[in-house]
Amino acid sequence: MSKDISWQFGPRLGVDGTLFRFWAPGARRVDLLMDARDGTPSRQQFAAAGDGWFETLARGFGAGGRYRLRIDDELDVPDPASRFQPDGVTGPGEVLDPHSYQWRDLRWQGRPWHEAVLYELHVGTFTREGTYAAAIARLDDLAKAGITAIELLPLNTFPGRRGWGYDGVLLYAPQPGYGRPEDLKRFVQAAHERGLMVLLDVVYNHFGPEGNYLHRYAEDFFTSAQHTPWGSAINFSHPVVRQFFIQNALYWLSEYRFDGLRVDAVHAMFDQGDTHFIDELVDSVQSGPGSERYVHVVLENHHNEARRLGRKGRTMVAQWNDDFHHPLHVLMTGERDGYYRNHAERTLEQLGRVLAEGFAYQGEVYQTDGHARGERSASLPPTAFVSFIQNHDQIGNRAFGERLTQLAPREKLRAGLAVLLLAPQIPMLFMGEEYGAAQPFLYFCDYQGDLATAIRDGRRNEFAAFGVFADEQRREQIPDPNAEDTFLTSQLDAEDIAHAPHREWLAYTQELLSVRAAKLVRLIPEIVPGTARYTTDDHLLTVTWPMSRGRALVMQANFGDTPKPVPRATNLWYSTAGSSLRDEALAGWEVRVSLGAS
Repeated sequence: MSKDISWQFGPRLGVDGTLFRFWAPGARRVDLLMDARDGTPSRQQFAAAGDGWFETLARGFGAGGRYRLRIDDELDVPDPASRFQPDGVTGPGEVLDPHSYQWRDLRWQGRPWHEAVLYELHVGTFTREGTYAAAIARLDDLAKAGITAIELLPLNTFPGRRGWGYDGVLLYAPQPGYGRPEDLKRFVQAAHERGLMVLLDVVYNHFGPEGNYLHRYAEDFFTSAQHTPWGSAINFSHPVVRQFFIQNALYWLSEYRFDGLRVDAVHAMFDQGDTHFIDELVDSVQSGPGSERYVHVVLENHHNEARRLGRKGRTMVAQWNDDFHHPLHVLMTGERDGYYRNHAERTLEQLGRVLAEGFAYQGEVYQTDGHARGERSASLPPTAFVSFIQNHDQIGNRAFGERLTQLAPREKLRAGLAVLLLAPQIPMLFMGEEYGAAQPFLYFCDYQGDLATAIRDGRRNEFAAFGVFADEQRREQIPDPNAEDTFLTSQLDAEDIAHAPHREWLAYTQELLSVRAAKLVRLIPEIVPGTARYTTDDHLLTVTWPMSRGRALVMQANFGDTPKPVPRATNLWYSTAGSSLRDEALAGWEVRVSLGAS
């Protein structure tokens, strides 16, 4: 980045040494405990700088040095803005030289959002090695398959050696188990060299339960006025707290040259100010890195707040769309338990509304909580929505982490994948989905003692309301999240790709994505927002997206077993049943896409 960002938080390496800034309004005294690269320990007191800030310049202390912070001569804590924690959340931080890595992709400008085909990836289970370096070796395969963007699960340092990353506590420090920071930069650079964007999943709605000492010296990070499933909510009304997270977003985008962020659980961010935190974050991204290259923001937001979505300059703000996943999952699997009961009636109509207008719930009452959910979304472009039939949540939050290949018949899954990849919304695949991976993706973590027991028992008790798990002995079969085998079972094996049926699934995914790249992508910007429509007839769904110059994209999908008569397409692009291209009847579970008149 050419723009200079003045970082408020964490160490700053300079000519004379390293300047440390630390916000601890609940501390009376703060000391810097240092171990130089030669192992020499030393201690230096911070000076109070007002408004809860402490500062000190450690002369001669540079890159490679390790440090901790001592609070009031009684508690040693990690720097919450540490740039690297080689020994994990409770170990010392390491001072880094942010300019030591020589980027080779300085001309990289990212990609327009309508070209995105996302691939959600967990570094620790994507390969047997579970490292950035090993993941680089698989990038050519992803690019060849038709992937154009990778979305990494959270990398912030979390407790233990394994986890999903959503319990991170040190948000500026990439998880050491995957490699060093320079290894992460090599991964991003290698992706860019193959034309792949890289987005990062960030968690700004809570901190994990282990290794977080903010309550001791910076209680203002939290507010008791609102609560989340993880405890007291983050206090976004405090300007310092607000900047801690906004600068974290800019840090990942500038220091590591990520092409965008996926922001976790926006619905758990409470802000009563004139400008909601998430809107200020997006504005900061747009005016910062997004003013120089394509940088995108994807929200997870159960509230379906359409007003937060759309394009801002080169920055597209989109949303993970559960409303696409849920009805299509019901159609493919027949499951209606839990939150799927919100989509058990008028299921096909809901899917049609999602494809044409964005959200299925646009102010209607959601049965799960009895509250109105969502806002009108038809005026937004299709690219404001990220669609998926699998992701880490929808697989990993199942008791046994089953993938759709275990839950849905082949013909139904083929149809669902075609709808996902040939509709104009932004599609996302979960790692291994492109070749029908058989490995589950289980919930795993690495806690010890009472916390490990509480998480294991809590996880099993969550499923007690489901009839199949009413029996306690059955619940005990649910894998222990802390067991190493739970993690190892979730790791992909790339050698599967060469064998049936995975080879055939990969060929099918490549075929769909080649149609998308050759036919659809260039026309997506021509779709006129607010004009799409859908019709249903028994099991038949037809969606029409009018475009400029009098053309329209048309998708016909038969979600039943018996053929359905349909008008003959004038310009048929693709059918999932190749032999029926000349037929006027749509075969059972067939999907067709054509270009017609609006």
